[in-house]
Amino acid sequence: MEKSSKILVTGMSGLIGGLAGRKFAETNEVTALGRSQVEGFPTTVVDIGDGIDEILPALEGVETVIHMAGSRGDVPAETHIKANVTGVYNLFEACRIAGVKRIVAASTGAVIAGYEKDDPYKSLVDDPDFEMPSPRPMITVEDPIRPRNMYSVSKMFTENLGRMYSEQYDISIICIRIGKVEINDVPLNARNASVWCSHRDILQMIAKAVNAPSDLKYALVFACSDNPTRYRDIAHAKEVLGFVPQDSAADHGF
Repeated sequence: MEKSSKILVTGMSGLIGGLAGRKFAETNEVTALGRSQVEGFPTTVVDIGDGIDEILPALEGVETVIHMAGSRGDVPAETHIKANVTGVYNLFEACRIAGVKRIVAASTGAVIAGYEKDDPYKSLVDDPDFEMPSPRPMITVEDPIRPRNMYSVSKMFTENLGRMYSEQYDISIICIRIGKVEINDVPLNARNASVWCSHRDILQMIAKAVNAPSDLKYALVFACSDNPTRYRDIAHAKEVLGFVPQDSAADHGF
């Protein structure tokens, strides 16, 4: 079967990038870009934090970039800045120069994790006996950010740079505030169950973003499964992308 589009995936050595790249390879020509070779895929081995010129050759003929690479976890601030600030700028600028039509980029729901310090969100994610208010309280993409660490601060750069590039350079950029995606595809604890996103649901979200109408120039959405204690709004994702989660943490006892 003829492949329908050329897609570059960053972070294919990681969980979400690997899931996305292999899924899209079923119907598209997929190449990888990252710091290590991805078995079975043509790979440009480069650190995006090192420069624009190193990225450009990988973008020849590419229509869509799925950017899932990045620094995360408890590492020095400089590591987050190189990968998630300098690296994202290098990648977006290379995409502009190369004429890429759409970028689907990973942000993180952690940019609003600070709300979990306050009720009702604190009790909602920590107290198994908490009685859910009606209507359920939701954080939307319009609410102020409340990052709790340098990782989430650095991911805000992706969102803000994406909006600027979409408006100034007419590139379609969709940023996904991804929830907790686990290797074994089950929530690890009650807190994670509130923000859990199944493999099937994150792949649906990325696919919806990749295939969204070309006139959607910028979107910012949360990606979570339909969990009973979910407090991140996915109604907006349904409205702009047609995302309807298929899974729930309730299926795993949460």
